[in-house]
Amino acid sequence: MCVVGLGLMGRPMARTLSAAGVPVTGWNRSALVPDLIDGIDAVPSLEEASMADVLLLILSDSTATDAVLEQVEPFLDPGQVVLDMGSSDPARTAEHAPRLARRGIGWVDAPVSGGPEGARSGSLAIMAGGAEADFELVRPLLEVLGSVTLVGGPGAGHTTKVVNQLICGLAIQAVAEGLTLAERAGLDPRRVQEALRGGFADSKVLQLHGTRMVERAYVPGGKASTHLKDMRLAAALAAAVGADLPSARLVEDRYARLVEQGDGDLDHSALHKLLWD
Repeated sequence: MCVVGLGLMGRPMARTLSAAGVPVTGWNRSALVPDLIDGIDAVPSLEEASMADVLLLILSDSTATDAVLEQVEPFLDPGQVVLDMGSSDPARTAEHAPRLARRGIGWVDAPVSGGPEGARSGSLAIMAGGAEADFELVRPLLEVLGSVTLVGGPGAGHTTKVVNQLICGLAIQAVAEGLTLAERAGLDPRRVQEALRGGFADSKVLQLHGTRMVERAYVPGGKASTHLKDMRLAAALAAAVGADLPSARLVEDRYARLVEQGDGDLDHSALHKLLWD
């Protein structure tokens, strides 16, 4: 296997797979500080990366995925599988999967939720789309990284990730508003987090992202600019299927404001920052 994209998610995913005994190489579009990829067997070119039986793409967006596929496809042979684990546009998958299938190359879109922490611990939630035969080829690899569900054919995984990001975005905004209200009302937001633990308002977003908000420490696990991209994917999908999502429009606008003011590289929990600036 070769992990293409050694960013915030790609690095811990490669290390988790390697620790489980999976032979792993890696490739990144830009040069990285050697310490960042310590322990990962990096290859110098996409041609060499393409020699792996499974090419795991974990790239920033559809544009990056398209660009890498365009470069690597000439080197791929029948029997190989492209495993796209980034958050890509489901409509692009509808173009890639059949094109590759005509050459006997498998495609599985399997985006994840759980962030770098989940990648390090092998506890990611993985939503997969693809032909069942292709999915079965990569299922053992995916199960090393977390809990995986095949939700449908090609593109179903990316569609499910859009749904996931929509829910996460709304939840982050809700937590930001709730903790802001608590703090403005004179309460210790840490105590509020503790008081809500185990109740209906509790969630990973409240506990993990809520702590980042309380500490004003918006170090990126997932970038605000990336979540803006995801909210725009949700808006496009909603328009295509005729779904009215008023809260989604609000959160999309909030992320757009973060990016416009130069905070796009902060963690997506920085929606909280907008309530205090």
